[in-house]
Amino acid sequence: MEGIKKFINDYLVRLSIPKINFTDIIEILILAYLIYHVVRWIKNTRAWSLVKGLVVIMAFWLLAVILQLNVLLWIITNTISVGIIAIVIIFQPEFRKALEQLGQKNLVRSFITFDDSKNLSEKFSDHTLNEIVRATFELARAKTGALIVIEQDTPLAEYESTGISIDSLTSSELLINIFEHNTPLHDGAVIIRGNRIVAATCYLPLSDNMQLSKDLGTRHRAGIGISEVSDSLTIIVSEETGKVSIAKGGKLIRNVDGDYLRSKLIDAQKKTVEVKKLKLWRGKNKE
Repeated sequence: MEGIKKFINDYLVRLSIPKINFTDIIEILILAYLIYHVVRWIKNTRAWSLVKGLVVIMAFWLLAVILQLNVLLWIITNTISVGIIAIVIIFQPEFRKALEQLGQKNLVRSFITFDDSKNLSEKFSDHTLNEIVRATFELARAKTGALIVIEQDTPLAEYESTGISIDSLTSSELLINIFEHNTPLHDGAVIIRGNRIVAATCYLPLSDNMQLSKDLGTRHRAGIGISEVSDSLTIIVSEETGKVSIAKGGKLIRNVDGDYLRSKLIDAQKKTVEVKKLKLWRGKNKE
């Protein structure tokens, strides 16, 4: 009891409500927004279990301060620096993913453009759109698994290099043949850039989102994974059910029909046109 009284006298009595001005309110709102999104991101990664462990340690630290447990205080104080380095090393993939997602936010890209002319992709045509839709539902009817990634603003050269280069005009016949069983190219993902299939059998990062349904296989997790680290539109055909799903922005939309898929492809097509117009406008302003 003496320790608790001492803690109250030394710390809690000194607390007072400071004067709050307009800039303080802005700072509070910004911090609340950042903390909300950080906690939301952490809940979908392995770091959530780490946070719960840190809460337990903080509770022990508070108890040690109140009860004057000097040995515990010494251990916690001398292991904080080592613990921070260990956290950075262990959760490096999660931190990298968070930075990638931050770079994809329109808030950042509206002020800073990291793209160069080499990375600008050609808008895919209506013919390519129709060929993708036709191939997708032909594969679905035959219950042939497929994974088709349509590149948008974020370059996918890193994942393209893991597959076999094709560089061919997109056609439904070629897509169906690529994913046909017992063919050399059927395993992995196809990447489409503009009107061309650039590579097949590409390896994609698997999503580690623990909130995903347990009945989702590797193909769906890979489709979601690539959508988490890029702005691509990914089409997944289930080999077991023949159902078509779409992955976009880390979210999976399941059991879509042809009209819905076509509408999403049209949205991606329009977005590409708007981005190119914006870049041309910026270029004229610089001149």
